[in-house]
Amino acid sequence: MSTPTPPVVRTESGAVRGLWREHRSAAGAASRAAVFLGIPYAEPPVGELRFLAPVARAPWDGERPAVLHGSTPQRRSPFADAFVPEPSIPGDDTLTLDVGTPDPSPDAGLPVLVYIHGGGFVGGSHASPWYGGQAFHRDGVVTVAAAYRLGFDGFGWIDGAPHNRGVLDWLAALAWVQRNIRAFGGDPSRVTIAGQSAGGSAVMRLLTMPAAHGLFRGALALSPADVPVGVDDAREAAAGFADRLGVAPDLAGFRSRSELAVLDVQESLGDGPPGEPLDGAMSGGGLPFSPVVDGDLVPQSVGDAIADGVGAEVALLVGSTAHEFNLGLGGMRDALADADPLEVLGRMGVPPELRAELAARCPDAHAASVAGQAITDAMFRRHVARWAAARAAGPGAARTWAYDFRWESPAPGLGAAVHCLDLPFGFDILRDRDARSRTGADAPQALADAVHGDWLSLIVDARVDAPVHGDGRATVVYGEGVRDVREGYAFEERLAAATL
Repeated sequence: MSTPTPPVVRTESGAVRGLWREHRSAAGAASRAAVFLGIPYAEPPVGELRFLAPVARAPWDGERPAVLHGSTPQRRSPFADAFVPEPSIPGDDTLTLDVGTPDPSPDAGLPVLVYIHGGGFVGGSHASPWYGGQAFHRDGVVTVAAAYRLGFDGFGWIDGAPHNRGVLDWLAALAWVQRNIRAFGGDPSRVTIAGQSAGGSAVMRLLTMPAAHGLFRGALALSPADVPVGVDDAREAAAGFADRLGVAPDLAGFRSRSELAVLDVQESLGDGPPGEPLDGAMSGGGLPFSPVVDGDLVPQSVGDAIADGVGAEVALLVGSTAHEFNLGLGGMRDALADADPLEVLGRMGVPPELRAELAARCPDAHAASVAGQAITDAMFRRHVARWAAARAAGPGAARTWAYDFRWESPAPGLGAAVHCLDLPFGFDILRDRDARSRTGADAPQALADAVHGDWLSLIVDARVDAPVHGDGRATVVYGEGVRDVREGYAFEERLAAATL
């Protein structure tokens, strides 16, 4: 059999030469897609471009090979045991993206999925094999996975430099898609953005930013947290960061230190006396490096923007797993072995009238697990509840669907619907070796069909086959019964309304 001719597509900057990949579904059906890796959407952010806004990539001559992932802004993973395989790839050319398409023809007119990876805005990698999009290519969707600057490089406040550089990277990648995706068979008017964890927060941020208006028609926010940082807090954090580096908190000062030196300080920020980590934990607080509400590019909080109707024209599917961070306090199980769960919830700031109900929601009665459930509800689920309710009640009759992923993994050490567990189902990759280690060997394909099917419906038709989230608070629930539609997030709405 002859080797197929490599696919070639011409972008605004020049031609890229990719490769063909074969995919076989769980049912045994074979399909093929053209894959283009490491396409630059901006110049490398180094030298005179370090800490500046992304600059459009200069044209190149000939055909640029696009068969390897570009360099990743994640230089080394900050997570000891990351749930998702997300490799770090060295190099300066970090502002790149990967495109996969079942039909690289300019007139194909296919829907497009743009995926933004998670990782707390300090880690994660667009080059994860989980984000390759093979099942979506099988289903007639063009996929894009984009890299963006992380940590201090992407989100640290620097006097004399543009703020929210990571956000500017998202916008630059989405603008590239609008200008170029037709050449890969995509329809720029049928773009859906998606992301999980910090990527889900990025989706909610883009959804509610005027600067992103018109760049997408659908949004899939998976386990988004609310992590706003105000200008004063950003300035204070930058001053402390500069002090550790021994420089002035301005562009010249930070540029005088190497990327490695900046990264070392960034990773040391969690060091220090442990204190009482649970006291007041429900009041949360932003991640140290995440989008800053600067009154300009990011003019207001997600909640305030939703209340004003920003993004109401975009179809939204938003939700959470049931036990996002329940296992996150596993290291405190011995210390909390004899603790009263309700007393621990009081220390955390859970209102008295909600403590017993919150404790009853946790599948494990241990105080550490109950505390983890409280963090799950505070960091993720209450925000999903209030955003979905606000979209339903706000101006513009926003099309909104909420989901609740409740299937509990039988894999050793899990036993719950933990953070990231929904990804192998939504990407329909249950046969992947790393996915099987997280879901177990017998994870139900019918559940993957349901979750992937809802993602696909949003991407293709800008809707989900379920009632919109309205007065009935209809929620798509993924659990042992595979898929159900019922009222959900009632407790989380009360928690969102409480003073924490």
